[in-house]
Amino acid sequence: MIDTEKLVRKALDTYQSAVLAKNAETFMHLYDPEVRVFDTWGVWSYEGAAAWRIAVEGWFTSLGGERVRVSFDDVKIVAEPTFASMSAVVTYTGLSALGEELRSMQNRISWAMRMRGHVLRVIHEHTSAPIGFEDMKGIFKREVK
Repeated sequence: MIDTEKLVRKALDTYQSAVLAKNAETFMHLYDPEVRVFDTWGVWSYEGAAAWRIAVEGWFTSLGGERVRVSFDDVKIVAEPTFASMSAVVTYTGLSALGEELRSMQNRISWAMRMRGHVLRVIHEHTSAPIGFEDMKGIFKREVK
């Protein structure tokens, strides 16, 4: 029997390593061809893997010599044999070419995933950040109380 929760955790590991390596090919293997992505930045939604790939390649190219380390906290997974959902707090840390931390931000991320054959792929991704009531600006660091 397939352990779907382990597959979700493997997908999180793949996401982290693909972003650090700026490897769009490996990154896109996480996504279903018909994925819908609600990203935090600039565009209301990306419909399909081809549209999402353009955004991902643009992100990786924009980094120049910098890299991004990704970490996931407070991961919650619900897994069935052919479907899973995951939500987490994700931290993106910009690294210089020498590996020095430059800046970081946090988002909320959710995935809906389904099994195709024996491969679990993201069919919907939603990233967001809360908006402050007073200034209407995004809040990119979670305050833990």
